[in-house]
Amino acid sequence: MDAAVEILNPGLAATIQDSGRWGYQRYGVSVSGAIDQFALHLANVLVGNNSDQAAIEFILLGPKLKFNCPTFIALTGGNFQAYLNQQEIASNRAYQVFPGDILSFDPMKNGRFGYVAFAGGIKTTAVLASRSTTSRIRLGGLNGATLTAGDFLPLSPVYRLNSLKQRYCQLPPLPAKTTLRFIRGPQWDSFSVSAQKLFCQQHFQVSNQADRMGYRLTGVKLPVPTQSMLSEGTVTGSVQVTRSGQPIVLLADRQTAGGYPVIATICAVDLPRLVQLSSQQTFGFTEISISQATELLRQQHAFLHQLQQRFYQQRYQLPLGPQQAAGQRISQLFKH
Repeated sequence: MDAAVEILNPGLAATIQDSGRWGYQRYGVSVSGAIDQFALHLANVLVGNNSDQAAIEFILLGPKLKFNCPTFIALTGGNFQAYLNQQEIASNRAYQVFPGDILSFDPMKNGRFGYVAFAGGIKTTAVLASRSTTSRIRLGGLNGATLTAGDFLPLSPVYRLNSLKQRYCQLPPLPAKTTLRFIRGPQWDSFSVSAQKLFCQQHFQVSNQADRMGYRLTGVKLPVPTQSMLSEGTVTGSVQVTRSGQPIVLLADRQTAGGYPVIATICAVDLPRLVQLSSQQTFGFTEISISQATELLRQQHAFLHQLQQRFYQQRYQLPLGPQQAAGQRISQLFKH
């Protein structure tokens, strides 16, 4: 049997996702990709991958997996308890697995989406330059569908991961109050001043109508512009306001074009916070500039890059193999 991980139980809505299928929206193909891009990128960094490698994304309950090859894994996303061979393991940390090992999950305590990354990534066939699954049009992933029991996901055997013991990330706790930063949408000025103030000053919740396409928000309905508009291309995080006055945040599997006015676009750095919110949590919005939003995203990318550099610099810490020990001696020679 080729190197793979077997799906013993798929959990809930588990799919293969990477950074997304960019460049094809003009042809009517959704971008898709991980709905929590930061969690995906962090998981990949922890196992030594490029940030856009394909991983498993799941909702609320993770899959039960059996490995038939050696590799390394990392779990990120919402707050859940996972087990490797019935022993508790932590999120945001790399672990080595061997043939016959079994990974399982308890239901999620907080959050919605979780990720399992594998060293080297999942090796399914790329479709339009991406392995992401868009299940509603059966594109990408494994047969374009959610994972089912008996599926095998191809991997590359990985026997060594430098600085394994140091490959963890302590994320700061989230503030008790959730405020999402946004920039003005293209139709901001089409909304009345009262609608703009209501959007910024009230508290919203994620309704039960929430999936990978978008989250419909509940709250005091916004006054809607009376003029009609032409359909235009959609953007991840854009907040459309329907004729009923209810906002919808467009997400990974969103339609490629839409005709509802967009009052705002949530900053990319805050989208992971939104997608992990439960329907019981409330949140608000605050406006920032495009330059501020860009700087925040740069800082997030810099954080992941610095984490990669930290792992690289710690590659010679004990215990060392023969090749690593030789490399350390050579490194010391160049320093002197």
